[in-house]
Amino acid sequence: MAGKLPREVRALVAAGFMVSIGYGFVAPAIPLYARGFGISYFAASAVVSVFAVLRIASSAPAAQVVTRMGERDSYVLGLLVITVSTGACAFTTEYWQLLLCRGVSGIGSALFTVAGGTLLARTAPPDLRGRASGVYSTFFVLGGIGGPLLGAGLLAVDLRTPFLVYAAALLLAAVVMRVAVQGGRGAGTVTRGVPADTARFADALRHPAYRAALVSNFANGWMVSGVRITLVPLFVAEGLGQGGAWASTSLAAFAVGNAVVLLGAGVWSDRSGRRPPVMLGLFLSGAGTVVMGLTGSFALFVAASLAAGLGSGLLTPPLNAAVADVLGSRNRGGPVLAGFQMASDLGSVVGPLIAGALAGACSFAVAFAVTGAWALLSLPLWWRAPETRPASPVPT
Repeated sequence: MAGKLPREVRALVAAGFMVSIGYGFVAPAIPLYARGFGISYFAASAVVSVFAVLRIASSAPAAQVVTRMGERDSYVLGLLVITVSTGACAFTTEYWQLLLCRGVSGIGSALFTVAGGTLLARTAPPDLRGRASGVYSTFFVLGGIGGPLLGAGLLAVDLRTPFLVYAAALLLAAVVMRVAVQGGRGAGTVTRGVPADTARFADALRHPAYRAALVSNFANGWMVSGVRITLVPLFVAEGLGQGGAWASTSLAAFAVGNAVVLLGAGVWSDRSGRRPPVMLGLFLSGAGTVVMGLTGSFALFVAASLAAGLGSGLLTPPLNAAVADVLGSRNRGGPVLAGFQMASDLGSVVGPLIAGALAGACSFAVAFAVTGAWALLSLPLWWRAPETRPASPVPT
């Protein structure tokens, strides 16, 4: 049936939704649970940071594991690592134990993320890559929105409960992938019966579109995973004089803007090419972020946040599809996908640190401007990069 996504992609969508909604249960509990050990705010933040640092450090080794084990088994192994380490968090009795468990979870996250990205890139048909990425991203975002809402009551029960619920969701996702995706090391990692070659990072780096994708993903990680979570609540509270609930409104506006365009952006990129939605997404997210730091009106701030969310949503599916185009269906791209993911992770780690320092030393306006500038500076790279979308007709 024309336009139908392969079973592997549908399994990834289902598993990704379970992972995302489960993380939404546990994310608010992590710093609160850490503070229960009588530690400082900095030490509590380290529980979040150690996950990101270990995830970055493990991305390159994870690519080698994917090459040896295959995408499906690596994905399942990564989920099982996070399942065990997350469940263990509920039984920690000292701070260092919690820190260790979250670090191990970062290793598992690197493994399942690289494996999932490789499987998605290789099994989605070339003329449906944007749509596949859009569907996957949409359900992942919906899980991220629904998780905190559904899991709010778990915090009232006990701070250990969200960890156990998240572990159960991860285990269910591993079962779905194990059952729904065929094969072991060889099967399930071969597209249309063609043996896979391992694409090298150095070879992909020679492609202008891949270089543009790295810079764009770094900027997106800086804006979305970093500054949006750390700087926005501070600016709303201290710069605009609003309460914490209003900060949540701004974050929700970004999430809504992100979610409503993800699927359409993927379809658009399959029909018209990757560059148009990527460039519009970069412009909206960059300009929206700059305006967020210049406004003194909360209503305008929310509107700018919505625009930035729309931009990020337009950017994500075609950006992933462009990387998959560079790889091609015949290549197993663990190292290439790992480099792409590391760019986003690096942005999410260094972005808040630099933006926070700029906000303290200069102003919020400067911090937001430097953040948005990364997206805007990516535009010339895409202007010069060739279109990567395959020339084959797209089914309607």
